[in-house]
Order: sequence, then C-alpha cells, then structure tokens
Amino acid sequence: MKPDIIPPLRNRVVISALTGALITGGAALAWAGETGKKAEAETVNLSLPLDEDSVARDTLPHGSYAPVVKKVAPAVVKIETTSTVKTAVVEDLPGSNDPFWQQFFGRQFGGRFPHGPSGPQHQHGLGSGVIVTKDGYILTNNHVVDGASEVRVTMTDGREFSAKVIGRDPKSDIAVVKIAANDLPTVPMADSDKVEVGDVVLAIGNPFGVGQTVTKGIVSATERGGMGIEDYENFIQTDAAINPGNSGGALVDINGRLIGVNTAILSRSGGSQGVGFAVPTDLARNVMQSLVVDGHVTRGFLGVAIQNLTPELADEFKLKEVNGALVSEVSPDSPAEQAGFKNGDVVLEFDHKKITDSRHLKLVVADTKPGTTVPVAIQRGGEKKILNVTVKPLPGTAELADNHPANASDSGTLNGVGVADLDAEARQQLNVPKQVSGAVITQVDPASPSADAGLKPGDVIEEINHQTVKGASDAVKLTEHAGDKHTLLRIWANGGSHYVVVDESKEG
Repeated sequence: MKPDIIPPLRNRVVISALTGALITGGAALAWAGETGKKAEAETVNLSLPLDEDSVARDTLPHGSYAPVVKKVAPAVVKIETTSTVKTAVVEDLPGSNDPFWQQFFGRQFGGRFPHGPSGPQHQHGLGSGVIVTKDGYILTNNHVVDGASEVRVTMTDGREFSAKVIGRDPKSDIAVVKIAANDLPTVPMADSDKVEVGDVVLAIGNPFGVGQTVTKGIVSATERGGMGIEDYENFIQTDAAINPGNSGGALVDINGRLIGVNTAILSRSGGSQGVGFAVPTDLARNVMQSLVVDGHVTRGFLGVAIQNLTPELADEFKLKEVNGALVSEVSPDSPAEQAGFKNGDVVLEFDHKKITDSRHLKLVVADTKPGTTVPVAIQRGGEKKILNVTVKPLPGTAELADNHPANASDSGTLNGVGVADLDAEARQQLNVPKQVSGAVITQVDPASPSADAGLKPGDVIEEINHQTVKGASDAVKLTEHAGDKHTLLRIWANGGSHYVVVDESKEG
C-alpha cells in the first residue's frame, strides 16, 4: 500500500475532511496564492532577530534535554479553532431496509440516508503554534486556521486568549495569528540554511490533544520537495515523532532555537512513522514578515514553464551534468521574454546561485524581491550566456478581505472559491489551449453553492455575468459587492466551454 502524505496535522472533534473550510466572506473570491489581511491601518514594524550561528556539533547534551525544553516549551501554544460547516439531513427512505438495497449501500446507515443540505454546524480543530515576538505574534500552519471563525490560544501556564488571524499563505502553509499580550516567552529563530543532516532536533506541540509533548530525533534530510503538499516546498525532514495536533508546532535545535514549523507527515497509518516535514525558519520568517507588514506575500515572477532534466535530456542539450532547469515555454510579455529567454534554454545559475532542478529555481525566483534585476546564467546550444532579468511580482497577489467570515459583511459572490492567474505553468499542467484565457480555479469549498453547481479546481473562468475575465484580479473585482446572488459563469473544462449558474440567494 502506498503511504499517504498528510499535510493537516490538526485533530478534528467531528468526522470531516482533514482540510478545513475554504475562504468565505468579504471579497468572495480570494486569490489562491499569497493571502493575508493587513494587521493595522498604520505602518507595522516587525522585528524578528535571527541567530546565524551554527549549532555546536562536537558536543551534545549528556543525560537530558530538559534545559532546552524548559527554555522553549513556554512559547509553544495550543491553538483551538471553530469553523462552520454544512451537514446533510438524514432521513428514513421507504424500502431502505430491503436486502436488495443493502447490498449496494451496506447496513451502516441503518435505513437512513443523507438527503439535502441542512443548517450550519460547528466544527472544532486543534493544532499548535510558536510565539516569536514578546507582543504576541504566533507562527502556525495555514491549514490549522484555514476557514476558522474563532481562534483560541492556550499557553502552558494556563492562560487563554482569543486570537486574531493576521494573515495566511496557503502556498507555504504558513499563517500568523496574534494575541493581545506583552512580555511573552518566545522561541528565537536560527538560520535554517545552516541546518545539517544528522543534527539533533526536538519537536514540541500538542499531538492528539493529550497536552504539550516533546519528541526527539535528528534531521533526516534538508531541502526536501516534490511531495505535492504545498506550492513552495523546501522542507526539513525529521524522524522526531510528529502526529495530528503537532501542526504549527516547533522544531528546535539543541540550543533551543526554532529551525522549522512542523507541517506534515508521510504515513500509512495516519500516525507518525518517522517521516515528518517542517517548513524551514528562513521561509517561515520571510512569509511572516510580509504578512504582518504588507498584508500579503509578494513573490518574484520570471514567467517560464520549467521541467527537470534527465540524463537523456542533458545529453541532447549538450550538458555535462544533470543540473539546472529546462525552459519548456516562455510566457508572452513576461520578465523572461523581455530578458531574451527562449524555449530550450537551461537555467544553470540565478543571481549567482547554482540551480539544481526546477523546484530549486522556483524557490529562488519566488524569494527574489520584485523590481530586482539579477544575472541568470543559461546554456543555449552548448554555449553559456548571461541574461539580466528584472523580476516582477507573481500574478495573483492580493489582500484577503477578511479572515473572520463570521464577523464580515459579505456583499460578494462565489464564496469559497479560490482563483489564480492562468500562467504558462498552469496552462501546461492543465493542458489549456492557448486561445483560452481567464482565471483558473484552485480551490472550491465542498459545502458551497459553487461546488453544488459543479465548479472544481482546474476549471477556467472565462466570463462572469457576460464580462470577460482576463485574470484573477478581474474575477475578484467582478464578484465584489454584487447586488444579485445569482452568478452566470462561462467555464472552460474537459476540453470545452459551457455556462453555469451559481445560486447563493439561499445562503446564510
């Protein structure tokens, strides 16, 4: 049996899908990329000191890690969430106890079957978080607070706080929440780039709701990606036991410094089997800084579809090593096209950083500040060239209208639908013809009218109420402050276009 990758490590009190509800309220369509609500109306300054020293590798603690735990544990918190979900009305159906029907549906229903939507019900979740500033900013996972209408934080000393979601970044699975308190214990941050395989680490969180728990292991791998968990993967892998409820908790070194935020496990059973993943501090720190100060994460954009090299491809493109990223398509009017990139170029270095594969290039481009001009070393036709490219903001960056839908005054439509721009990479992955333009759906709340109407991730919205949609920004604008809760969509899916009506008039 193939093991499952399980991103959401929070416990659910009720039986439900492991991932939480999608974004609802405020602006109905949230761009599925970097989202967050600006914390304050005025300028926000956030100080996140970084300890850049490498951990001592020639001396390990003898006998006990208790001093490290005592230093860190007070700043690792329990996060409890409440969200609202729909359930189905269960009713008796005539003849449902007939053995003929039970051979299809089984006896587990007891003659009762789901039938239609009912009123909203509360769903509870449990995760962990790490306090990183004395005035109450807490790092956690996006999937811990996604869709939550209420967030509560409990510290190890028993204090409880109502928390505000400052911002969420689904692409890295990082979120920031804040509590109103001062002089709080914190976990200092280490430079995760200096973490090495074999370093001893401790994972601290709240697995299964049993209370704060500490587990020990080592760093099993670094820069782990290609897991299909998030868009931007650069995980630290560890064999420290991580279980549901550990999500958002701390992965620390033997100096008690944060090196990662525990996020996912690879498991056949749903529990820890020694393969856990944490978002490295360097990535989490940059995302947090952007969410708090800017209200959203702005990533760099190059504008190419890329793929990994194989030995056969490397030989065909006259490469001595199987390193780099092969450009398969250059987007029109993109930074790459303006810099002179062509199909078949192999990116060897980006801003003096040697590129190992396509995932690596995606990460370094995303981490580049838009507006920056950087040198890119490519190989074309067996010759090495240097192209200077000015990085632009990744399309699809916008502020989330509100992270607390229960308190929002929603005048928009298509609630629970996430969209992104249809760039070259998405077009290639979804096999969308060049003549089709619009915004690609990235997520749909399964309990929403949009899901009832048949919308699903991968569909392309071409028109909204007879208005042409050129990208994600058009989709957001055309669904804000809508007077009519009936939305006519022209959708491209399964090789053709068709019209769909989403009726949200009965919502709420």
